[in-house]
Amino acid sequence: MANHLFAAIDVGSFELEMGIYEMSPKNGMRQIDHLRHVIALGRETYHTGKISYRLVDEMCRVLADFSRIMKGYQVEAYRACATSAMREAINNKIILDQIQVRTGIQVRIINNSEQRFLSYKAIAMKAAEFEKIIQKGTAIADVGFGSTQLSLFDKESLVTTQNIVPGVLKIRDILSQIQVSGNMEQSIVEEIMDHELIKFRKLYLKDRDIKNLIGIGDSIMILMRYARELAKRESPVSAAGGASSEKTEVSKASGKSEAADKTSNDKTEKSGKTDSAALQKSASDHTNRITREEFNQVYEQLMGMSPSRIQEEFGINESYVGILVASAIIYMRILQMTGAEMVWTPGIRLCDGIAAEYAQENRCLKFTHSFDDDILAAARNMAKRYRCGNSHIQNVEGLAAQMFDAMKKHHGLAARDQLLLRISAVLYGCGKYISMRNFGYCSYEIIMATEIIGLSHEERETVAKVVRYYAEPFEYDKTEIHSAKLTAMLRLAVAMDASYKQKLTGCRMVVRGDELVISTSYEGDLSLENMMIQTCAPFFEEIFGITPVLKQKRRV
Repeated sequence: MANHLFAAIDVGSFELEMGIYEMSPKNGMRQIDHLRHVIALGRETYHTGKISYRLVDEMCRVLADFSRIMKGYQVEAYRACATSAMREAINNKIILDQIQVRTGIQVRIINNSEQRFLSYKAIAMKAAEFEKIIQKGTAIADVGFGSTQLSLFDKESLVTTQNIVPGVLKIRDILSQIQVSGNMEQSIVEEIMDHELIKFRKLYLKDRDIKNLIGIGDSIMILMRYARELAKRESPVSAAGGASSEKTEVSKASGKSEAADKTSNDKTEKSGKTDSAALQKSASDHTNRITREEFNQVYEQLMGMSPSRIQEEFGINESYVGILVASAIIYMRILQMTGAEMVWTPGIRLCDGIAAEYAQENRCLKFTHSFDDDILAAARNMAKRYRCGNSHIQNVEGLAAQMFDAMKKHHGLAARDQLLLRISAVLYGCGKYISMRNFGYCSYEIIMATEIIGLSHEERETVAKVVRYYAEPFEYDKTEIHSAKLTAMLRLAVAMDASYKQKLTGCRMVVRGDELVISTSYEGDLSLENMMIQTCAPFFEEIFGITPVLKQKRRV
């Protein structure tokens, strides 16, 4: 199959980015161009709650340039995602309509868990390094402009992922409202961090031994670049020739040149632009590692510099100085809390994650790492938090997955829906932690209030509805057929372990005619399970036109 071109667009809190990627099932994926334009969407959203027409107009002009560049490259497909600045703007629907009308680009607002999951997929593209690092306790710190996410791996399994503190733009907005000196500013940021990190440590770290920290974000790439420069200065033999010039690989297509140069090299001070070359240089280095001591050295030097010196040493302009300092403080506090010994910066951006997901869906990229397992691991850890992660839950999850496969020709659902059903099975009883009587409603509220990495808001709402209507009468006028099908299967799976004794473990399920035959060789009493299955049967039959029947095979 021939190579084809894909464009990934990130409408972020501080910048607009577009990556052009070449993809094929044979050769995988590679980036051939990258464009960025800094625009302070986040500052307006976090300060006023909305984005002004002035910035909307600027954004549309840049995205129109992106559209022309895509046509020049003859891009076959694209995805455009907007993050926290657009997500939190009260006028975001108006803005999305303006963008589509004026540029032809459809932008989708993604929630925080989707955003972090895309970054996570971009990290996993570096499979060998990623899999090696997470063999030991690992934390991923994604310090963004809008928010900061901290995820924990233990023995290759995702333990938790939490949105712990505001991003650097929000912190800068808080600090701009008070007059403080440099030292006081550092102290305030540390206190903001510690307020959240202490709670995180008590809830999730406990006795976990964290060896590695994976850092994501523009700021950590700049800090890492400076760490390499310090190492070169201290080395008795400096690298010959100095820094290498950057090269951009361009495809055969024409039409990129003027529009791309205009967009990527816009030096307008009004936008508060960082030094694009500095970020690009950092992003081009994919295997950056430094020890905790080396990071401490960079941090101490940074905190001892004046703003003008920081601009000179780190290759950034004045508007980015405060962001870099705040980011460094956040990373330092995370390092101190986790006790990590090594920092790895994979040099990825959200555009890489958008492209990786597209490549995976179109079979141009294969991951050795199982992301579904990570989503389920996060759900199971959530279940443990609410005291419902037991053998009964494990059995119900297995029965639900088995039922989904047995009904494949009859339910018309997608493969992704099996994951949602399994998550529903894991979490269906979490509300009992709050109320034994109204646990369906409580389960719904818990799930809707908790981010589950990798699930969109719509998918999380589906799971929440399924667990609610497992326990409560089904509301036909408020729930779509998709959720009804998953609810019917969850109810039956729970009924099959009504005694909590896993009597039907190892049973067989097969559809014969208009019956779902559940066959078991269990020789004990199945009266309770049989009664509960019959109780669930009318709703199951109404949804699928198939009646569940339990058949017990007895030995002669």
